[in-house]
Amino acid sequence: MNKSGISTVTHFVLLGFPSPWNIQIILFSVILLVYTLTLTGNMAIICAVRWDCLHTPMYMLLANFSFLEIWYVTCTVPNMLGNFLSKTKTISFSGCFTQFYFFFSLGTTECFFLSVMAYDRYLAICHPLHYPSIMTGRLCGVLVCLCWLIGFFGYSIPIFFISQLPFCGPNIIDHFLCDVDPLMALSCAPAPILKNAFYSLSSVFIIITILYILGSYTLVLRAVLQVPSSAGQRKAFSTCGSHFVVVSLFYGSIMVMYVSPTSGNSVAVHKIITLIYSVVTPALNPFIYSLRNKDMKFALLKVFCRLEIIQTSLIRYV
Repeated sequence: MNKSGISTVTHFVLLGFPSPWNIQIILFSVILLVYTLTLTGNMAIICAVRWDCLHTPMYMLLANFSFLEIWYVTCTVPNMLGNFLSKTKTISFSGCFTQFYFFFSLGTTECFFLSVMAYDRYLAICHPLHYPSIMTGRLCGVLVCLCWLIGFFGYSIPIFFISQLPFCGPNIIDHFLCDVDPLMALSCAPAPILKNAFYSLSSVFIIITILYILGSYTLVLRAVLQVPSSAGQRKAFSTCGSHFVVVSLFYGSIMVMYVSPTSGNSVAVHKIITLIYSVVTPALNPFIYSLRNKDMKFALLKVFCRLEIIQTSLIRYV
């Protein structure tokens, strides 16, 4: 909790999506279904990479990305589901800022993961002969660790300073999670410099990573167009196409929220955009990555067959 001695707020109220009770139940069911699909799809990818010996850097990065997506949705969705069924819809002061920290840290980690995955595809297509010697398992591990470190240290200082602002009331947040705009609006002492610094840091992370990804894919596109056979071009496009779709979905929504001016947008628009990149996109990623990848589809089929065999054995045992 804030130790400044000025704050009197001990908890916040997350309004979420105000609506009649029957609509709340429908929203709860839909979000629960999406959350279940997200966990199942991403865990299936992790198991496929682990069990089917898909230990190349591309699949190792994909497995780590799926692990990240599981935690990214888990830091917000369970609390959202609880609020759909709750009449108070409260979250503690420390719980709110913990969610705030993990939401932005995991989101930033995802930006850097997408950049590393773009670098991996650039090496595989533009420098195929040198790819095995450059993208080694050790380099892949180092890049993964750097993504997590930058993501979790990047926002630690600004979020700490925001948590030290005085919050005297009201304590109602018209959102389904603890985000920077509604929290800063509730502070008794306006801090425009801190807010601008936070948005500047977000813009730097987003712009640097998206420019790197776009630069990588420009070089990839140029290399693909120089491939003489149409079969080779299709294979290269199928390899990169799924990643580019994920990048477009994720960056398209977060740039609207944290780079472009959003003061003119309604609170409902903010909620919908946040819902897209924080809940919907992680649920779509497993389908996007598996639909155009024969190796992944085959590995996932083996995973589900193995799970079915295990389930059948347990039923017979019982």
